[in-house]
Amino acid sequence: LVQRRQLATSRCEHAWRTQRPAGDWAGFVENFRPVLAIAREEASLLSAHSGMSKYDALMDRFEPGMTCETVDRVFGDVRQWLPGLIDAAREQQAREAQTRPLIDPVGPFPLAAQRALCEQVMRLLGFDFEGGRLDVSTHPFCGGVPEDVRMTTRFREDDFLGSLMGTVHETGHGRYEQNLPRQWLGQPVAQARSMALHESQSLSFEMQLGSHPGFVHRLAPLVSAAFGAQPAFAPQNLHRLLTRVKPGLIRVDADEVTYPAHIILRYEIERPLIEGDIEPEDVPALWDAKMKELLGLDTRGNFKDGPLQDVHWPEALFGYFPCYSLGAMYAAQWFAAMRRALPDVDASIGQGDLSPVFDWLREHIWSQASRWPTEELARRASGEALNPAHFRAHLEARYLG
Repeated sequence: LVQRRQLATSRCEHAWRTQRPAGDWAGFVENFRPVLAIAREEASLLSAHSGMSKYDALMDRFEPGMTCETVDRVFGDVRQWLPGLIDAAREQQAREAQTRPLIDPVGPFPLAAQRALCEQVMRLLGFDFEGGRLDVSTHPFCGGVPEDVRMTTRFREDDFLGSLMGTVHETGHGRYEQNLPRQWLGQPVAQARSMALHESQSLSFEMQLGSHPGFVHRLAPLVSAAFGAQPAFAPQNLHRLLTRVKPGLIRVDADEVTYPAHIILRYEIERPLIEGDIEPEDVPALWDAKMKELLGLDTRGNFKDGPLQDVHWPEALFGYFPCYSLGAMYAAQWFAAMRRALPDVDASIGQGDLSPVFDWLREHIWSQASRWPTEELARRASGEALNPAHFRAHLEARYLG
């Protein structure tokens, strides 16, 4: 089974690299069918062994203890209020733009200067270059081991914010790994607890901290020093650029407010795919309907920027997508708990002192590794299990406040 899966996913992923730019859905489905058949077989075996549902059994590999019941409840809640919040945030930003037009940065932004800026910001965020490094890849990722964390980002001469915030995101993953308990190194208990917890660290850095007005105030002079002063780099304008809400087709380019819609859509398609309720040929119509419903966008006939855009399905990573949005919810919950424990934390960030944030994360998340089940870790850190109300409160405060 493992050998068959490896061959099928390798074949599918390799062909996907050229099929995606060409928008070749029919060609993709040919290679995807065997991948899905093997994933269903694996799900059935794991389900029979564990007593979980098929999708739960696959999700358990990435997010131990998480169930469809919880995801349905949490995502169902978000589904109720998210479209309204997206509309309200966009209206508010449009009104603001009438009196104060948003200024876009003017490139090109030399790659060497971008790289130097990214490394400077990594240092600001506490990344230990004695135990890790930054390289370049087509898609940003973080790997390696706690003693040697390998991070990557990607650069475009016409857009420095993508590479910069991608780097901030991966630095969150990197610092989690670098701060796992060394005394337990090599033992299961010393590993990161789950993928949602890992994403909660990258999103604590990228969204909670990276788009915090106090942090952006610190960032603005570094950006000006890297590329030369321009009106777009004024702290207030830079903050507006980082918090611009604009529904788009591509998940990895989505803003903080519209991102959960991309995840909910994928979850609502891949779960019935695994359970055998739908087949690959049903995916495009479902995708189009859900994009229209959740984000008001028309994706008909656009496979490249539609169901072909992610590597997760060709690689049979079913059950991973929910971790991204669960991570965003945990990140909001950590910062809510942090503010209760440290009422001055926002002022500290504004003064350029990030140590209270890192100290809190080190004590409550990083040093705990896999010592507790995720729900227990959340209770110990924040006083409650996963509660999406904190995520909603965070978005409303930042975008409607």
